[in-house]
Amino acid sequence: MARELLKGNVAIAEAAVRAGCEAYFGYPITPQTELLEYMSSRMPELGRVFLQAESEVAAINMVYGAACAGVQVMSSSSSPGVSLMQEGLSYIAGSEVPCVIVDVMRGGPGLGNILPSQSDYFQVTKSAGHGDYHPIVLAPASVQEAIDFTMLAFELSRKYRHIVVLAADGQIGQMMEPAELPEMLPYPQPRPEWATRGAKGRDKNVVTSLYMNADAEEAFNIHLQKKLELIRAVEQRSDEFGTEDAELLVVGYGTAGRIAMSAVQMAREKGLKVGLFRPQTIYPFPEKRLAELAEQVEMCLVVEMNAGQMVEDVRLAVNGVVPV
Repeated sequence: MARELLKGNVAIAEAAVRAGCEAYFGYPITPQTELLEYMSSRMPELGRVFLQAESEVAAINMVYGAACAGVQVMSSSSSPGVSLMQEGLSYIAGSEVPCVIVDVMRGGPGLGNILPSQSDYFQVTKSAGHGDYHPIVLAPASVQEAIDFTMLAFELSRKYRHIVVLAADGQIGQMMEPAELPEMLPYPQPRPEWATRGAKGRDKNVVTSLYMNADAEEAFNIHLQKKLELIRAVEQRSDEFGTEDAELLVVGYGTAGRIAMSAVQMAREKGLKVGLFRPQTIYPFPEKRLAELAEQVEMCLVVEMNAGQMVEDVRLAVNGVVPV
């Protein structure tokens, strides 16, 4: 298909539609509001569900209900709104139902401001609600990647019955650049066997995150850790430039990684052996490839639009082999 000039938020929304999103529940908050606005017209136009909830707390629980019924469902918000979704995200994780959440990050803590930031790294990769789990988190650095990763998010959420977060800072959401949208996938997708869609003629399905029995709770958590172990083994994604002979390795994701790319190219033009490593999944963090690169470089420089969060995962992956 031909490339179009697209705004990041709009591109994500249309990609979700083409990935088969059947229902969207959300609440406006800058800098992601254009995504919600686009869905408010596009979803009803296609006979799909759009609902502006009364709050982010309501929106995430609507997502939970739709996901239990086997519906491909999405919500989007920005940093303080995602904070309000934390309990609901934990319920969704504990019930093993798939959904896609878009976080267009802004400055914080508190209400902060509406400028681009990467201050949600811990929130989306480490916490995302209480309990021993992590969502899969994809971090685009361009409008095209935002489209591609939105399509991938729906695929991975179905594959693993898991939450997938698209973590795009405010700049990715607000910027415009040429990008290509994919073809519309077949719609609707077949309903999964576990979905709660009425039990006429069959045994009822139960979707819950509550285990009153200690052994049952332990068994579920062991199962969940095995799933996360598989995800860590096969879903690590990254991009790199100039790493073949690099002595200094710059590590950055999203917009910070994109800006770092320009700096690395300028350094290369001056004959400096600098390379770029850009995580595309920030959970699972691409530790395997970074550990390999640490064996051949002299130092890692981590660049983030925050006070230093991903740097902790870089240090863990490098494991003291070189200074970070």
